[in-house]
Amino acid sequence: MKRALPLAIALLVLPLSACGGSGGDDGKAAASKGPIKIWYANNPDEIAWAKKMVASWNSAHPKEKIRAQEIPAGKSSEEVIGAAITAGNAPCLVFNTSPAAVSQFQKQGGLVPLDDFPGATQHIEKRSGDAAEQYKSDDGKYYQLPWKSNPVMISYNKDVFSKAGLDPDKPGLTTYKEFLATSQKLVDKGGVKAAIWPSPSSEFFQSWFDFYPLFTAESGGKQLLEDGKAQFNGPEGQAVADFWQSMYDKALAQKEKYNGDAFADGKAAMTIAGPWAVKVYDKKVDYGVVPVPTSKGKPAAQTRTFSDAKSVGMFNSCKNRGTAWDVLKFASSKEQDRKLLEITGQMPVREDLTGDYADFFAKNPKYKTYAQAAGNTVEVPNVPKSIAIWQNFRDAYSRSVIFGKADPQSALKKAASEVEKLAAQK
Repeated sequence: MKRALPLAIALLVLPLSACGGSGGDDGKAAASKGPIKIWYANNPDEIAWAKKMVASWNSAHPKEKIRAQEIPAGKSSEEVIGAAITAGNAPCLVFNTSPAAVSQFQKQGGLVPLDDFPGATQHIEKRSGDAAEQYKSDDGKYYQLPWKSNPVMISYNKDVFSKAGLDPDKPGLTTYKEFLATSQKLVDKGGVKAAIWPSPSSEFFQSWFDFYPLFTAESGGKQLLEDGKAQFNGPEGQAVADFWQSMYDKALAQKEKYNGDAFADGKAAMTIAGPWAVKVYDKKVDYGVVPVPTSKGKPAAQTRTFSDAKSVGMFNSCKNRGTAWDVLKFASSKEQDRKLLEITGQMPVREDLTGDYADFFAKNPKYKTYAQAAGNTVEVPNVPKSIAIWQNFRDAYSRSVIFGKADPQSALKKAASEVEKLAAQK
């Protein structure tokens, strides 16, 4: 499972009979019960979880059965869902809704505010705790249920560190200065082409796996944009840009895209990844996990990071929304969240994750590091034109920091002005 998989899945919209007809925001649809349709992600573990969840529901609700399928294959899930909203044939629920796309779907009139259902706000906030606040839209409503997160951290290859003469139990990755020095030794003596190899490609979401985790850590939890004002062009953002520019200038990170997984293939000593990495790398790489670096170094418990979360959205074409809400509650229950954790290794967005599943983390200590980080994550800002804002930022970052075609300070300042204009366009 690659990092971009949740986003790189689907443009081909097949003619589907969705949960209902044109939907509409009437109370009749909100109370209506009956069969529904859902979509889920196409990676094997989530397919396995979804099939078991659906079978469990259907066995107990023969008159309200779920018809389920993977999100149709194509370019991106954002585009396929957006096209389905336009066509009026979106499913009732999508268990792979990117928080970055929620404002877009909301503007299309495609999402149902979950607050419409009795007890929904309480369910979301009791389950997710303080983290729920990041998922509210501008009107104060929840158009998504924060479902699962993949807090990103630095995974490092212990064998490569040992080969480079470094202590794999004390990897020296806490501060920018340490990280750069360690990276140089890894490239010089570790037999790798890159110390770390984040994708240099231009997709809007790639900044979530290089700049953004380090920015949230350096800034103590700032989002890219807050109250309509860009945050990334201040001293914290500049420090992160300078760090990555040094990594590229010294060829410690590569400027060309690697077709494959550079970490799994032994071409890079480190990668930025979430808990899905345990299943992917566990039998291939002897690796350790540490927080992303900061300029001065912070303890793990104080280091913020990007959530790489996915939500569940309910779509306006859904006729039997009463059943859809019941399914959503069921799928985000403590029991189903345990199954999600056990089958996929991804972190349910729960307030007391380590307490709720203490036995699981005792038996699976590699996941505990991610679970502890899950309580310290930062989401993308829930703002209109979110994807356009991220694309604008990515273009400026790539041009300056990665490829050296502009001064990062000037490029980020210009991008800040442009994204603030975008944010002001409702």
